[in-house]
Amino acid sequence: MLDPFPPPPDWLRSLIEPWALYFNLPGISDHIHEILLAFAFYQLIHSYLSPCLSSWLLPRFYNNFNRRTKLNWDVHVVSLVQSTLINAVALWVMFTDQERKSMTSSERVYGYTGGCGLILALATGYFVYDLIVSTIYMKIFGVGMFFHGVSALWVFSLGFRPFVNFYSPTFILYELSSPFLNIHWFLDKVNMTGSRAQWYNGMMLLFTFFSCRLIWGTWQSAAVYVDMFKALSQTWYSPSSISEVFQARASASLQCTDTSCLRANSEVHKFAAYTANGIPTWLVATYVASNLVLNGLNYFWFSKMIETVMKRFREPAPAEKEKKKKKEKEEEMLKLKEKIPRNAVLDAASKLQEEEGNMFAGDSDGQVPSGVDLGITDALRKRKAELASNVPLTP
Repeated sequence: MLDPFPPPPDWLRSLIEPWALYFNLPGISDHIHEILLAFAFYQLIHSYLSPCLSSWLLPRFYNNFNRRTKLNWDVHVVSLVQSTLINAVALWVMFTDQERKSMTSSERVYGYTGGCGLILALATGYFVYDLIVSTIYMKIFGVGMFFHGVSALWVFSLGFRPFVNFYSPTFILYELSSPFLNIHWFLDKVNMTGSRAQWYNGMMLLFTFFSCRLIWGTWQSAAVYVDMFKALSQTWYSPSSISEVFQARASASLQCTDTSCLRANSEVHKFAAYTANGIPTWLVATYVASNLVLNGLNYFWFSKMIETVMKRFREPAPAEKEKKKKKEKEEEMLKLKEKIPRNAVLDAASKLQEEEGNMFAGDSDGQVPSGVDLGITDALRKRKAELASNVPLTP
């Protein structure tokens, strides 16, 4: 699939190409204009669109935020727009890029398509923005967000080598849970903590997080490991055969009946000269390490979410000898417990917000509600204490 956008102007390509070749990222030369435009777009949202629209649409809230909370709000707006946009583009590429669909195992490691390059450009532009913001406001966001920006920029820039360019839309789909996480944060800030809207959003957050980051992410991680180690073994034991990786693709190009087909198939091995020596071991090792850390964090966060949910269902029942004595209180307790599943979802969503915020986003400003119905929790705790001490319940 060819990049749907036109190539960069010659002067810009000439300016960036020496640096692209120096860092062994030749694909950047074809997408530098998209990287710069994506960065400018995200910065425009952060500096102008978010403050202006937020002040106009939500003046009662945004205008009363302190400077720290306004900064976090604007960063979350950029994150919401970016994650929604790039997920839509990634799904479009996955469904329409026929050359990507027909790639062999080796082509998935060494091959390249313009559609996947577009996704890399959008992601790179965002992570450049993210890195700049986390550097300027390191005291607010913490060093964790800075290193997250560095590592994310490193991993996605490898697609311009090209290295596992095929998997760029695959792993971008991790971000399908990000819009719901951002919405959860916004609902806290507009005094909708514990609302029905936040509960529905929390259900979608848990579903997308589990489906995309754990199920889909683990499956695709295993697939990329297999492809990479096949290519690495080829580099170790039969480097002369690497030149044969794109032979079948070259033959397929001869069967094309139009210029578009010919260009799209030829583009797959466009950078074959830069990968003729195979892939270095350090490259595979760093990629696997980064992927394992990311997957490990996803499992850690989900375990915290499950732990938070289970706490809602671990309230011990009253002792048998007290059941008759407290029978008149059962209806009220049941009404309280009916709300437990709903609040468990909100608890889990807030826990994920807290865990990701502590690691990367630094969005805790001391004013974020927890997303939990504290009144219900306090009532349960109070009644439990009174039951244990055999003290009559107070109205």
